[in-house]
Order: sequence, then C-alpha cells, then structure tokens
Amino acid sequence: MTVRTAAVAVAAAATMLGVALTAAAPAQAAGTISFGRIQYDSPGTDNRSNTSLNAEWVHVRNTGRTTVTLTGWTLRDASRHVYTFGSFRLGPGKTVTVHTGRGTNTSANRYWGSRAYIWNNTGDTATLKTSHGTTVDTCRWTSRGSGYKNC
Repeated sequence: MTVRTAAVAVAAAATMLGVALTAAAPAQAAGTISFGRIQYDSPGTDNRSNTSLNAEWVHVRNTGRTTVTLTGWTLRDASRHVYTFGSFRLGPGKTVTVHTGRGTNTSANRYWGSRAYIWNNTGDTATLKTSHGTTVDTCRWTSRGSGYKNC
C-alpha cells in the first residue's frame, strides 16, 4: 500500500466513524522569537530589594507576523537558573519583559520570582528554548560593560 492510498483509507475510516481529521499545524515560527535587550546589571546599588531585582530583565520579542505560544518555553542562564513561561502567547511585533524579581504577570511583563540576581554582571549566557527543548536564541556577554547587552 502506498502512502497516498493509506492516507485515503484513513480519511475514509475517519469519515465513517464521524471523526474529524485536521492537518498538522506547521511548526511555530520559532525563528521569529528572539532576545532584544538584556539588562544584566541592575542600575544603582545591588541591594537585593524587589525593585532592584526587577530592574534586571530580559526582553523577548516576536518579530514575526503571527502570534506565538510561549507556554512551556524556558529562559536560562549559564548557572542553570530557569524561568518557564506559563500559559502565554506573544503577539506579532510585541515584546515581553521577563523581570528577575516578583510581581504580577501581564501581557507585557513577566516575573521570575527570584529573591536573588540571576544574570552575572561580569559575563553570562542567556538561552531561550522551546517547550520541546530546542534552542531558539542565545545571548552572551563577557564583561560588565554598560550593564546591558543588545542581542
């Protein structure tokens, strides 16, 4: 039996059983999701206050034309601190800021919930992965510099 013949047979059987078949959706355009700017050194004194922690952040942007579901995607540093997106969709042309500290999640701002700084000022690597573990983007810095990195 050929693949085409098998597909026709499956479709016919599904019709007889009253089951609707839908074509698999194309893979999400992960290539349209990337890092923007990373503020790895919170401005001012590093006093571990929630305000200071939230001044350390990462922009994740959608440069594509369709909404991408980021549910289950992860953001991590070289020391294996991991932030996992809960139920979340990022619209086309939109950016979400992931703050290190605590806060109330919105469509524009997400909060890691950490009580300590995540990003190393003297060098680190940010990695963004899909819910299946595929690396979508990385951004690396090797010195304190200006306190932020445009990726």
